[in-house]
Amino acid sequence: MWSYYFNNLMGTLPFFIKGLWMTILVSGISLAAGTVIGFIVGIARSSRMPILRYVLAAYIDFMRGTPFLVQVFIVFFIFPEWGIQMEAFTAAVISLSVYAGAYISEIVAGGMDAIPTGQTEAAASSGLTWFQRMRYVVMPQAMKPILPPLVGQYVLLIKDSSVISVIGLTDVTRVGWLTVQRIPEGLMVFGLVGILYFLICYPLIRLSNWFENRLTIQEVKF
Repeated sequence: MWSYYFNNLMGTLPFFIKGLWMTILVSGISLAAGTVIGFIVGIARSSRMPILRYVLAAYIDFMRGTPFLVQVFIVFFIFPEWGIQMEAFTAAVISLSVYAGAYISEIVAGGMDAIPTGQTEAAASSGLTWFQRMRYVVMPQAMKPILPPLVGQYVLLIKDSSVISVIGLTDVTRVGWLTVQRIPEGLMVFGLVGILYFLICYPLIRLSNWFENRLTIQEVKF
């Protein structure tokens, strides 16, 4: 019986590959957009405008304090009631991008906080503008503590992308749910789903570990 199920599962492999491509596409676009959002929000949190800081803090708290599933439902099901229609792919990308941006902004803000305030004060006293201080003083140093957790966060967000299957987008998780209805061997089917996610995430895990080890070596040398 297992060999029969396995042969049927191998017959559906092209569909899993298509689902894997959809997962990679949605995750890649969303993480790129989320990184941009995260850096903008993370840097903007250093603003001296209290209202801006409160608004950004509310955004971050909401995104981190509510399930991603609820956020996807809001974008895909509630927004159309307000006249904002979008396809499942667009809703998935927007949801994951905004969700990723909240978490990445915390990483960026933490990296910036690691920079001694004396350096920014010295840069300001030397006549550098805010943009110049960020470009030449703060961000080059902040990237070292930012990169390891940033890449690690990418792994978590790729796994969170499995939620988008609930709105009908045929990613690798949805292919698994559709397949298990015809091949009633859940361990085998979702074992394959897990392997495909692992193939995406493992290189990023290794990259995150490499950044952490390299940063540790540099600190020891210093």
